[in-house]
Amino acid sequence: MKNIISTLFAVLLISGAAYAQHAAIGVKAGVNSFTINGNENFDTKIGFNLGLLGHIHLTGQFALQPELVYSAQGAKYDVAGQDVNVNLNYVNVPVLLQYMFDNGFRLQAGPQLGILASAKSNVNNNRTDVKDNFENIDLGLGLGASYVNPATNFGVDVRYNLGLSNINKNGNTNYYNRGLQAGVFYLFNH
Repeated sequence: MKNIISTLFAVLLISGAAYAQHAAIGVKAGVNSFTINGNENFDTKIGFNLGLLGHIHLTGQFALQPELVYSAQGAKYDVAGQDVNVNLNYVNVPVLLQYMFDNGFRLQAGPQLGILASAKSNVNNNRTDVKDNFENIDLGLGLGASYVNPATNFGVDVRYNLGLSNINKNGNTNYYNRGLQAGVFYLFNH
């Protein structure tokens, strides 16, 4: 139920932004390189992200950018010579404050709420549901930069996501999501 309410809230926030003065909505897609930070040695896992964004001008130099993004995250590691892939799929809701330079470049930072949609472990093509091992909510911080070309409304975005909350539901070891995202976006009516 929390997932449904949070998702509806994010959709309403982005939709409401579209009707605000000096606001635009857009679409985005990109590639992820995520891992899990903890006491064990996890390798990065390549995934993707796909979503919607709102862009609301607060002043001439500052904007607020709420997003609703599906993100394929996780990590890889080795157990007794076998490769284990942990696939964590999130619906992320970052709300970024942006400083906009006059040349189209932007610096951005803000909190992110991650809602765990699914969690699977894959060993030798045997998939196991491991969602009960992970917390449903992941709080984090997004830091990044972007560039939008005003003539075409297309842009590029690079962001580092720093997980702040422990996602491990079982045991005494703390695990945190860490990842880099790079992608493209398009703003309608910008």
